[in-house]
Amino acid sequence: MNSALPKSRLGRGLASLIGEPSPNGGRLPPEGEQRMVPITQVRSSALNPRKDFRDEELAELADSIRTKGLVQPIIVRPSAQAMGEFEIVAGERRWRASLKAGIHTVPVIVRELTDKEMLELAIIENVQRQDLNAIEEAAGYRDLIERFDYNQEQLSEIIGKSRSHVANTLRLLKLPTGVQTLVQNGALTAGHARALIGRDDAETLAQRIVSEHLNVREVEALVQGRGEPEVGVVKKVRDKDPDTKAFEKELSDLLGLKVEIKRASGESGQLLIRFGNFDQLDYIRQRLGGG
Repeated sequence: MNSALPKSRLGRGLASLIGEPSPNGGRLPPEGEQRMVPITQVRSSALNPRKDFRDEELAELADSIRTKGLVQPIIVRPSAQAMGEFEIVAGERRWRASLKAGIHTVPVIVRELTDKEMLELAIIENVQRQDLNAIEEAAGYRDLIERFDYNQEQLSEIIGKSRSHVANTLRLLKLPTGVQTLVQNGALTAGHARALIGRDDAETLAQRIVSEHLNVREVEALVQGRGEPEVGVVKKVRDKDPDTKAFEKELSDLLGLKVEIKRASGESGQLLIRFGNFDQLDYIRQRLGGG
């Protein structure tokens, strides 16, 4: 397994490799300290805004980790509950996939962080990587507001998003639980969901959106009272022909990644290759470049 540690740190001795506290009074530098630690000493955190970890994505990442090792360190902080253990700040998906891959030690960056700093960093890291669904993102913003007295302007500056984005995301938490669940599992987009905020029939409309494959513009027209979508506007999802399915499977088997072909008019269309992490994206780049 590739330890992913810089060469300059390899001579620091056994203590740094097994995760013992660093010298210098046990204080960590502000940027943190990179170590290799037993994976059994790393724990998830209740503060992590991300709650949804899909088995398919974890399995794909675990396969990559078995092949190449865990390249990107997990950010952790010393556990307040157990001496010598660490609480995940960012990188729980990588940790879960490493467990699934049977990895015994993982690279971490240990930082001294308060709960407030930890939640900030977790949200920023997840938002930048687009790892959160819209409901998880909204819940993270709400936690910062309710627990640490942030306002929306402060949040927008911290996470690098506009104030309107923060406000619109928070509004999603006003939706019924059933609608929020559809957003979390990807059946509805945030754009669909925002159009349903404040509607007494939000759950009924949400089910209709899913069953009829309405786009956001059609939903907005419907909720604003501009009538039913025009005949022919709502496109039903057609079954793919056997040749397209076979081509998808052949490419998926070749790359080891999920491949989808979306047909358009005539012979045109789109080829979508789904990746679960940056390692897989780099793998795609190498394959396209002949590597």
